[in-house]
Amino acid sequence: MIVDSVVSKKRKIVGIVLIRNEETYIARVLRNFLNFCDKIIVADNQSSDRTAAIVQTISNEYDDKLEYHVVRRPSASHDLISDYAGDDVWIFAVDGDELYDPSGLVALRERILSGEFEDQWMILGNVLNCVELNIEKKYAKGYLAPPCRSMTKLYNFSVIERWDGPCPERLHGGVITFKTGFSNTSRLYLYKEIPWENSCFRCLHLCFLPRSSKEQAFSGELTIRKNIADRLAEGMLIRCSSRVKKLLGIKQKSPWKREKYMKGDLVTCDISSFLL
Repeated sequence: MIVDSVVSKKRKIVGIVLIRNEETYIARVLRNFLNFCDKIIVADNQSSDRTAAIVQTISNEYDDKLEYHVVRRPSASHDLISDYAGDDVWIFAVDGDELYDPSGLVALRERILSGEFEDQWMILGNVLNCVELNIEKKYAKGYLAPPCRSMTKLYNFSVIERWDGPCPERLHGGVITFKTGFSNTSRLYLYKEIPWENSCFRCLHLCFLPRSSKEQAFSGELTIRKNIADRLAEGMLIRCSSRVKKLLGIKQKSPWKREKYMKGDLVTCDISSFLL
């Protein structure tokens, strides 16, 4: 389908990627959604592995589309997109552990540009939270959403007037001012309506796999980084303890991820369409 309406010509999709030490999958992550977005903003929270070099290589290929920033704090990533509030723009937030189905995104882009979802604030897609990924044999094992929660982040900024801080990272926290007729409940739970096999908006969430040579992978154990939900739930004492453990190089796990992303049956899925 060719979308040529007046509204679709001005509507845009902007990606915002927040990363830190993501060398294992970042090239594939970026390439899989390049054709979905009109522009991609990468906020690198001071990676110390090969992440920056890999992103720069891709940026050199797509210098008119990919914008690279080094940020000292994750909160700075929200500043890179806050000015889009009120514009006819969809913001697509991606982490370094999120691998999307590229062909599905092409179909979803056409639907977004056609105005099919203009009455929605956000769209929540299908997810496989992976505990095993075998690229050579083209399969992944993990837990599906549903029954797990969906962590996809695709927001319609045309329905808000402002998204003010303080935001600990992009699209988290702060205060959202909605336009008349819209609220935070204006959501399309696509993953609850369409099965994984038929979804155009689906993600391999690699949250239980190592993503950098900077991470120690122990045999038989999952690699679970703490995320924003863990940090927000921690009190001052736990935060101080976490900082000390980090300085000492002590491995820390995310209880929040286990609770939210390991529900239901362990399944095996074909991932051929995810591999460019």
